[in-house]
Amino acid sequence: MTIIAASGTVIAATALFIVLSGFAGLKNLSLEHTSFVDPDLKMLPSKGKSFVISKDDSIAIQSINGIKVYSNTIEERVILEFDGKKQIVTMKGVDDNFNKVTAIDSMVYYGNWLEPNTNQIVSGGIISRNLSYGVLDLTRNQKIYVPKPGKGQITSVKGAFNSLQAYNVGIVDINEEINSQYIFSNIETTRFLLNYDENQVSSIEFKLEDDANDVEVSEALKAVFGDVVAIKNRAQLNDALYKMLNTENVAVYLIFTLVIIIALFNVVGALIMMILDKKASLNTLFNLGTTTKDIRRIFFLQGSLMTILSGTIGLILGIVIVFLQQQFSLLMLTPSIPYPIELKYINIVIVFITITVFGILASKLASQRITRDLVKS
Repeated sequence: MTIIAASGTVIAATALFIVLSGFAGLKNLSLEHTSFVDPDLKMLPSKGKSFVISKDDSIAIQSINGIKVYSNTIEERVILEFDGKKQIVTMKGVDDNFNKVTAIDSMVYYGNWLEPNTNQIVSGGIISRNLSYGVLDLTRNQKIYVPKPGKGQITSVKGAFNSLQAYNVGIVDINEEINSQYIFSNIETTRFLLNYDENQVSSIEFKLEDDANDVEVSEALKAVFGDVVAIKNRAQLNDALYKMLNTENVAVYLIFTLVIIIALFNVVGALIMMILDKKASLNTLFNLGTTTKDIRRIFFLQGSLMTILSGTIGLILGIVIVFLQQQFSLLMLTPSIPYPIELKYINIVIVFITITVFGILASKLASQRITRDLVKS
């Protein structure tokens, strides 16, 4: 009975550690794609869709310690048309520094990235599939429409929209949101389409030095622009994704903690069976002067030692399995991508504390079954 109880605890500890390590790997894999397109910091207008950056502002930005490079961008919802098919998408105009702030050009899986001073666009993969176009089709072009700002009645469809012709030169594959909603263009193209001034932007995206403190850089930027802008770091830009992943992590932990609790019922059962089996010996100890409290302590320590030792063995086994997966890719997510898994010290601590706390509680519960009447009879 003791061996069965100990084995259940070993398996439960191993399972909890492997699941937490696997989820950490999946979390990193999910966040890895955002790092290709999300800057370290992004400055957005507090109100409206755009703000103005003057020459003095540019000089002030360049003087801030910690900023490696920055990129001006313009974003707006537009109508994209090709061969009679239409879709509302987000058009993002980027300057030449955008590839230095992000690594989005490495996510182009078909075609090329934008060339300067052209009406080229790069589309998300789902958009190109929905509208049935590829890349470098010079005989047919994409048309982009955006409503003209202003007041009064619309006298004609042509007068209600700004439009231009563009040519798709690349297709990116990043994540479902970008693949289905975004097209990229040179900032001059977007500025022309929206009738923006030369120093008018929707956002400024920053890449920081490796040793830079993003809080200090944010404060320095706030000192330059004041309340006109809001500044977000990478986590804040993906707050919904981070919240979802953290919630799933907690849910997974709670589910497998329940498995551990169920496994520790075996420990309680094993201790109770041991108490009943050693009833005659307990009576002898009692007659020799051992108190009921001391007898309870013996079984409490035995149960605690069994769970802690079993949990440690389970942890070691889990670490070995995780290490083997990292080194030899025993389980594959796709034919070319191994199942992501990450060995984190915090998970070792979490599993050990969980096993220890619930093991002590289970041992305490079982030892309380020892009463004066039990050991005297």
